[in-house]
Amino acid sequence: MVTLNKNILRGILILSFVAINALIIFGISALFTYLNTGADRSKMLHTEIQKIDQYLPTMDWAPMANEGRPMDKQTLGELESNYLDAWYVKHVAYNTNLREGIEDFYTESSRENIFNFIDLNKQQGITLEETTLEHHPKLNFFSEDGQLIMLTDNNVKEYKRVYQNKKLVEETIETATYKVLLLLEDGFWRVRHMVKTDATPNHKYHNKQHTKTGTIHGINYYPKNTPWDMFGENFEIDTIQQDFKLIHDAGLNTVRIFVPYEDFGKAKVKDEKLVKLKKVLDAAAKENIKVLITLFDFYGDYSVLDWTLNQRHAETIVKACKDHSALLGWDLKNEPDLDFKSRGKSTVEAWLRTMLELVKTTDPNHPVTIGWAKPVSAPLLKDEVDFVSFHYYEDLNQFENTYTQLKKEIPNKQLVVGEFGMSSYSGLWKPFGSSEEDQANYHKNIQSTFEKYNISYISWTLYDFENIPKEVVGSLPWRKNVQKKFGFIDKNGAKKASFDYISSSGTTEE
Repeated sequence: MVTLNKNILRGILILSFVAINALIIFGISALFTYLNTGADRSKMLHTEIQKIDQYLPTMDWAPMANEGRPMDKQTLGELESNYLDAWYVKHVAYNTNLREGIEDFYTESSRENIFNFIDLNKQQGITLEETTLEHHPKLNFFSEDGQLIMLTDNNVKEYKRVYQNKKLVEETIETATYKVLLLLEDGFWRVRHMVKTDATPNHKYHNKQHTKTGTIHGINYYPKNTPWDMFGENFEIDTIQQDFKLIHDAGLNTVRIFVPYEDFGKAKVKDEKLVKLKKVLDAAAKENIKVLITLFDFYGDYSVLDWTLNQRHAETIVKACKDHSALLGWDLKNEPDLDFKSRGKSTVEAWLRTMLELVKTTDPNHPVTIGWAKPVSAPLLKDEVDFVSFHYYEDLNQFENTYTQLKKEIPNKQLVVGEFGMSSYSGLWKPFGSSEEDQANYHKNIQSTFEKYNISYISWTLYDFENIPKEVVGSLPWRKNVQKKFGFIDKNGAKKASFDYISSSGTTEE
């Protein structure tokens, strides 16, 4: 027994010795391999900037007629990517007053000026929010050895907000030209020189006005079973087609629908979502109904660094739908004035102006509006929009006075009541709420005012809903339950008393 135990112990010691030596040899081998392998660029440099779409201004290259070496497609793609990354990291650095990322896209001599600027801003409590929206580069020279590029970036459209001690002190929009020299280092095109020339203020927006859209008799629309998720997995075009027939037969000529920003893919709009959107437009055309498309639903950031992503999102959707016969126009954003407190009024308005310009430039043939949440916001940007849209959930007795006062303040634009209605909820969470009879009287009375002044309107909404996402009104039951019963048709598909007043007697003007 003693001999057996000694043999077992001897075997364990031998195996341990072999295992330790194997680990030592493996470690030396791994170290040798590491020392003889180049550094991993994806870890050494901030290449996450290139892997995620964070900055997508328009890039419109002039035809290639450069001196020196011909430019191939792959190199041009790498150049454009690195060049835009250089702009982006500089925007971030000036916003945060940190140096991160600058060394990756600027040469040693070039980055020194940027670092000095950051240090000076930090001392003075200055930060910048800035972006470029358009670039029009022309390649001037590509060296024979493939190591140096000279280009002229013409008519760069820039937006900048300057803050000192967190207070906005300046806002500028300008167009400038840049002379740029780039060197190839470590596989990256780095900026060696960037000289700004010919900078001019640019406060003019595309402002072709559409003064007449016809009298709108419409309704905000979601399918009964998929509210706030119209284009999701349970998309059913047959149901939508039946609803549009019902809407048309009720005497209405317009539906307002909503395109959720993230659900549609943000900057990279999903093809399958566009297919569904076009099917909705086709269904509307079959019933001779016009469609007002509301963009940027469930979006509320407005950050300047997001603007180029927002533009690519809107540009894709507008291009896809702008020639459809059912399109009435574009509602840029639903109730952006509700974001004034959290995001800042000036920031939201600047974003709206920029997106208005983009939509109008992309589709100059259809009107653009903004769906303000409150009548008091209606005069904002009145000169930029084609018709003024505001929502009204306030005292019905004050509506006529509110409308006539707005008409005096905005005499040359069509006013559209883009949302209005009354919930028929009365229950545990609102015991003194309104009945279906109260709802019917509300619509009867407001329709009489619409007829009196020939007011365009879009009511809220066709159906009562069983489920309200918390993103819409939050989780509080007294808010969610009230929101469920604004419809003209109840959850069982029966028409409520208010359905008799879903429309006025007006007709569409051509």
